[in-house]
Amino acid sequence: KARNDGTFIFLLLLLFCFLDCPPMGLETLKIDDFQLHASTTKRYGLGAHRGRLNIQAGLYEDDLYDGAWCAGRDDPLQWFEVDARRLTKFTGVVTQGRNSLWSSDWVTSFKVMFSNDSHTWVTLKNGSEDMIFSANREKEIPVRNIFPAPVVARYIRVNPRSWFGSGSICMRVEILGCPMPDPNNYYHRRNEVITTDDLDFRHHGYKEMRQLMKVVNDMCPNITRIYNIGKSHSGLKLYAIEISDNPGEHEVGEPEFRYTAGSHGNEVLGRELLLLLMQFMCLEYLSGNQRIRHLVEETRIHLLPSVNPDGYEKAFEVGSELSGWSLGRWSNDGIDIHHNFPDLNSILWEAEAKKWPPRKMLNHHVAIPEWYQSKNASVALETRALIAWMEKMPFVLGGNLQGGELVVTFPYDRTRSQWVAREQTPTPDDHVFRWLAFSYASTHRLMTDANRRVCHTEDFAKEDGTINGASWHTAAGSMNDFSYLHTNCFELSMYVGCDKFPHESELPEEWENNRESLLVFMEQVHRGIKGVVRDLQGRGIANATISVEGISHDIRTAVDGDYWRLLNPGEYRVTARAEGYGLSSKKCEVGYEMGATRCDFTIGRSNLSRIKEIMEKFNKQPIRLPVRQLQARRSRERRLGT
Repeated sequence: KARNDGTFIFLLLLLFCFLDCPPMGLETLKIDDFQLHASTTKRYGLGAHRGRLNIQAGLYEDDLYDGAWCAGRDDPLQWFEVDARRLTKFTGVVTQGRNSLWSSDWVTSFKVMFSNDSHTWVTLKNGSEDMIFSANREKEIPVRNIFPAPVVARYIRVNPRSWFGSGSICMRVEILGCPMPDPNNYYHRRNEVITTDDLDFRHHGYKEMRQLMKVVNDMCPNITRIYNIGKSHSGLKLYAIEISDNPGEHEVGEPEFRYTAGSHGNEVLGRELLLLLMQFMCLEYLSGNQRIRHLVEETRIHLLPSVNPDGYEKAFEVGSELSGWSLGRWSNDGIDIHHNFPDLNSILWEAEAKKWPPRKMLNHHVAIPEWYQSKNASVALETRALIAWMEKMPFVLGGNLQGGELVVTFPYDRTRSQWVAREQTPTPDDHVFRWLAFSYASTHRLMTDANRRVCHTEDFAKEDGTINGASWHTAAGSMNDFSYLHTNCFELSMYVGCDKFPHESELPEEWENNRESLLVFMEQVHRGIKGVVRDLQGRGIANATISVEGISHDIRTAVDGDYWRLLNPGEYRVTARAEGYGLSSKKCEVGYEMGATRCDFTIGRSNLSRIKEIMEKFNKQPIRLPVRQLQARRSRERRLGT
């Protein structure tokens, strides 16, 4: 038996030696700043802590947060070091040059050295000669070098041997390595995050994504429906899954919610989170989880995991470590889908500046300009499909999952002042948006952690993990602004991880980071007031306007006359009106407990609308009275002297 146990352990170790190792976590920040060292540093902003794959620089050359580690001297004695804090099987290195708008710096070749004590170093050999690896030919495209055989050590150094002639020694690095089994290692146990959810934690290409959605639909046919909203530039269908107790049907009084992901095809974490979310909700519903059952029975949920499948396939083809910062970001015809919507902000703000009355310019449901709808407009097929979907479904709340940061942004995304790159630009519903953003960020495992390291240049944890989009960087035509100004839906962006394309091994931890946030944000669709606007016969009135006193942004009722208005706790004066009808006002109180307050309205036809109906009935001709009635009327007028 002892011999069999020994053989088993030997086979396990042998298998371990031939396993491909994932990134150690320089990009994902699993490797902290204290584990990174360098021979020399040009300045603090270019220190070893900035030598992380895909890290982004600030706008200015002397920024505190710059885009690489850069050596203080340009000679072959320089090195960049990673302390794994335990014995690790190192299998390779991924390198990039410096991220900078102004400089061109990258390493063209390097050696690799190993140590167990940081004093005695051994250089990786090719026979009897030191092995020299070819590195980068430009500063942004990552290059991966795999070692001829794995090396077990605690420390690893990258020693640049040559660099771009017009530049300096600057690098961004990721190390590929597997920690050796050591249950007593404190650092490993402290950082380890384990999930208990039995889900499919891997990256899914287009076909695999379709298959997974079909599996979920087969498991939960009574609460799911798969449909598509259109096609991508290359003809791939944009699949969505609906989760509801009556899939395919809008129920009066039930709000509609949406999550979208992958508008930037290389930001793949959001895509996988939505695929995990649909699996999780199906399994938990079947197991009787009351929280999930309540969500499904009281909400119509739509999940669209891949807005830009064309871009995703480009990034997926090269893999998580080699896709860089931008490969696959745009649609096949080179369009940034998330910022491809019509700029309705400038139309509304111009009308406000001219003091146009409401009959000339509404504060909601701003119309799409004609030029945008022409065939020659630079509008992606994916954007047109999204707009048609947003106009068709009475969405109340939505979140689009992005990548490369840890923050939630809310409208407006465009600065009101022209030519200003950053400026606080709140909507009339700023307090509601701030709460919605905080509901996601505060329940995320990392977003509001004041001790966490910044992803790139911004310390969003100081702002509770949220920020007004325009005060971060201005962007016209965003999905968030368009949704708010053209539909009833309040839309926010969740930047769910520093790494846009994390390795498959990181997905369980990323799911744990975001799972509670994804659920809590969905539940916010039930905050505020809801109701139905009816006529005197009890019929629902479509397109009735719901106004809240003190908030210059209205919403409209859906086809059946039902509405949902997101509001924070408080007492509000609410008015319902519709064309051809009178108006009705009442006080509606929103409490702190979850669940929208019921606030129904009944409005009757206006006198003017009745007159118009009579005029239309008689083809807009004066009503002819009978002869006797006409004579009696004239006689009465003569007696009265009129």
